[in-house]
Amino acid sequence: MTLYNNKDHNIRLTWVYLFGFLIFVILVGWIFSQALGNSAILYGAVIFAFIMNFISYWWSDKIVLKMSGAKEIGRDNNRDIYNLVENLCITAGLPVPKIYIIEDPSPNAFATGRNPEHAVIALTTGLIEILEKNEIEGVIAHELSHIGNRDILLGTVVTVLVGFIAILADLFIRISFFGGARGGDGDDKKVQLIFTLIAIVLAILAPIGAILMQMAISRKREYLADADGALLTRYPEGLAGALEKLSQSSAKLKKTNKSMAHMYIVNPLKGKKAKGFLTRIFMTHPPIEERIAKLRKTDKN
Repeated sequence: MTLYNNKDHNIRLTWVYLFGFLIFVILVGWIFSQALGNSAILYGAVIFAFIMNFISYWWSDKIVLKMSGAKEIGRDNNRDIYNLVENLCITAGLPVPKIYIIEDPSPNAFATGRNPEHAVIALTTGLIEILEKNEIEGVIAHELSHIGNRDILLGTVVTVLVGFIAILADLFIRISFFGGARGGDGDDKKVQLIFTLIAIVLAILAPIGAILMQMAISRKREYLADADGALLTRYPEGLAGALEKLSQSSAKLKKTNKSMAHMYIVNPLKGKKAKGFLTRIFMTHPPIEERIAKLRKTDKN
């Protein structure tokens, strides 16, 4: 898959993911409403899911930039970085996104926004300081690939929906604990008991399942962005070298949290390397060693 001949496929896939998550949220809300005998829970779940999607679609970039403390730059005050982004955008056939710099010694970068016309790329000062020009170019190409593939919209909306599923599960447990379910007679009581048992299982497993889906999507999109970024620059070693240097840094970003971790080119929450299966499936990014190996294999081919 490449940015050039599979863009339409990636856009369709993005919307499939989004609608799939929305249906999942509605299904969980419906089961909880049946278990508690209160249809208002379903209506509330649907309305709140659409409101959160609307907010994340229109204002996700502003929220993320505020959280990261990024500051916008232009051609006048950072010509080198601006020219790198502009030249790659011309090659990729994308509009030039807004460019932001984060004052932070930890080397990292991310892209956000609802579409290529309203996209943002942010780089930390740490990344600019430790990378060579062709390595910075590789990172920028990677982020532009996320923009071209609509990963930036997908990542933001899915994060909101995953968080909402967790809220629904917590709400159900709290209401159940305080006796919020309405009783019934005969067959109605048996049906409600069945729904209650299903809802209890969902309350435990749905947030975990949603997170696993989010992480799996994130990892797959990182591999795709690596491949597209290498194709865009025609120099895979640039991105491979950048990832190698970023992996060697032990500095943690000053302003970040778990909800934003999947957006960055490498996980900003530094930790131990993944070894076990359970550890790997909860990773927001594929192992950097594997990403570097794939890029260098592409370079040789």
